[in-house]
Amino acid sequence: MDAELTRLLSDADRSLGRLDGIGSVLPNPDLFVAMYVRQEAVLSSQIEGTQSTLEDVLQFEVDAKGADLPKDIEEVVNYVRAMNYGLKRLDELPLSLRLIREIHSELLKAARVAHRTPGEFRRTQNWIGAAGADLSSATFVPPPVPEMKEALNKFEKFLHDDSLPVLIHCGLAHAQFETIHPFLDGNGRVGRLLITFLLCQRKTLHRPLLYLSHYLKANRAEYYDRLMAIRSDGNWEAWLKFFLRGVYEVSGQAIETALQIFALREEHRKVIKKKMGSGSGLHLLDYLYEKPMINIRMVERRLKISFVTANKLVEQFIRLEILKETTGGQRNRRYEYSPYVALFESSTKKLEEEKSEVQTTGNEPSGNESK
Repeated sequence: MDAELTRLLSDADRSLGRLDGIGSVLPNPDLFVAMYVRQEAVLSSQIEGTQSTLEDVLQFEVDAKGADLPKDIEEVVNYVRAMNYGLKRLDELPLSLRLIREIHSELLKAARVAHRTPGEFRRTQNWIGAAGADLSSATFVPPPVPEMKEALNKFEKFLHDDSLPVLIHCGLAHAQFETIHPFLDGNGRVGRLLITFLLCQRKTLHRPLLYLSHYLKANRAEYYDRLMAIRSDGNWEAWLKFFLRGVYEVSGQAIETALQIFALREEHRKVIKKKMGSGSGLHLLDYLYEKPMINIRMVERRLKISFVTANKLVEQFIRLEILKETTGGQRNRRYEYSPYVALFESSTKKLEEEKSEVQTTGNEPSGNESK
């Protein structure tokens, strides 16, 4: 713990504490958390090479049969489910190998990855390398299965060691999990989920508002280089400094987004009260923070009003420029709360623009199973 690492830890702790405090004063904070979870699912999956966007996820939630959606949207939706599942299970079960396997099972429920043994630790050797690489040309070879099992047992004990500062604990746990690489697929995504789960388990965050995939995607090349430097040179300190800078930057961006959410909600509440009065309009606005893309049937069911009334209500929101129709058709219309969605999309673009000098093309090579 040199002077630079100590300073970075202090800055990251302070920024994370501010974020946790902001989360406690937001109206209906659990509704806002749902949007952060979706954004994390998109960015974490994009690190692994998927092309789905936040809008794709929202569209899928309205119409899962949309034929124009990217084929990999299911992976992102599974990530959302795995995150929500893990957060709920933390109330019943501490972080453990059992819970990690359960989360992995939720993550890989898609049929096209069923052969990657969802919910099971690997029984064969895997490796990390360029596409088509074999064991002899691998960039990194994780522990063989017997050593992997021993390492996992020690890793589980480490998850419950609260003697270290929480952010140091999170950084070490993520890097070690990625190095053990216990699954045939999904190690990166599970490892990034663990960061959020650890922060919540140790009560550093009362709501899961910190998602580092934002930062890791923008600094993807350095992310992998720092992990490899641990494996090849034991350079934990450089990794932790990189990790803490990420916590500081992402916490600050999340605070800014949260304040913008609060201001947007207050602005639209005033408009609705002035133009429509209290009642169904305010209820619909609250619903949009949970489901930023809707159709008329969803409004009808949620507000328990007739289809005709729901349609009129949505039309009023369009005239007030709160909602916009996104299909351009006459049937199966979808409506988006665009100002809210734009807050998350702009925060992602802002961080990536700030890191534009960093090479972000290419992915960490996926693990390959060796028979």
